[in-house]
Amino acid sequence: MIRKITILLITVAIFATLTACDVVDRNGQLQITNRSAFMLDTYVMLTIHGYAAESVIEEAFALIAELENLMSMTVEGSDIYRINSSGGEPTVVDSRTVEVIRKSIEFSEMSDGLFDITTGRLTRLWNFGENEAIPDETALAEAQRTVDFRQITITENTVTLSNPDAWLDLGAIAKGYIADMVASLLRENGVTSALIDLGGDIKLIGSRGDGNPWRLAIKNPFDYHSAPFAATIEVSDAAVISSGTYERSFEIDGVRYHHILDPNTATPVLTDVVSATVIAESGVIGEGLSTLAILKGSEAVAEILENHPEFIGAILILEDGEIIEIGDVGRVA
Repeated sequence: MIRKITILLITVAIFATLTACDVVDRNGQLQITNRSAFMLDTYVMLTIHGYAAESVIEEAFALIAELENLMSMTVEGSDIYRINSSGGEPTVVDSRTVEVIRKSIEFSEMSDGLFDITTGRLTRLWNFGENEAIPDETALAEAQRTVDFRQITITENTVTLSNPDAWLDLGAIAKGYIADMVASLLRENGVTSALIDLGGDIKLIGSRGDGNPWRLAIKNPFDYHSAPFAATIEVSDAAVISSGTYERSFEIDGVRYHHILDPNTATPVLTDVVSATVIAESGVIGEGLSTLAILKGSEAVAEILENHPEFIGAILILEDGEIIEIGDVGRVA
């Protein structure tokens, strides 16, 4: 599963990431509600400025759990688990799962197959985060033969894989979609100012309650302890999604192996982009584009980013330390 680097938040919410509290500002006017839980294999945090009913907050976390149970490849009985276990037989799934698969195919097409959710068997072999060894070459070759997004057929809510041995993995896009769904739920219930943090996949509703934009810091991928932040940005009403090559990684004989895989080689992609932070109108688009930035590299991805209708801006940190800004990245420090 492709995982995301953490965007460290510089907001009042940073002081309550692991607790639940309701507070009022010094003027006794602005209510700030923070709730957090360990979900999606990470810490999820919801910050709402202004009043929000407890039932709405509970519903938001219930929605996250529901979608995780649909789209995780490791949750037994999930839509993705059932597709992967079907042996190529047609599988009826939730319409939201179909929506994410369709969006994934769009990214596959725009990247000439570099973005591919049929890499499930490859990601399980590498198993970054738990394993620190290079998988057997024969096993990798066998898994690579199951990778091809063109084998996915969708008819209404039925998904079929033409290769019965193929596995889907939505880890490169699902959290962005879930963030969008939570934002829609909150808006429908009258929330006008909120920050949704799904372990670094950030979705912002409006501005902060005081009218100022949300301020976010992008983690330094090289020397976090001495210089934690590479940049800070101020953003309102958008998604801010980061992908990186350094957090889920290990080193053997001086070679760094990271978790973003090239389906053409079955190994970590060779790229000049160490960290890619994309600001987009939606989380699902931001997540797909941030992963593409790693997969395609800085030069090739620039045109893709600038031509996407939901793209707003991006900050790419290259392996030589150079920071590239593309589009509108707001106020950057």
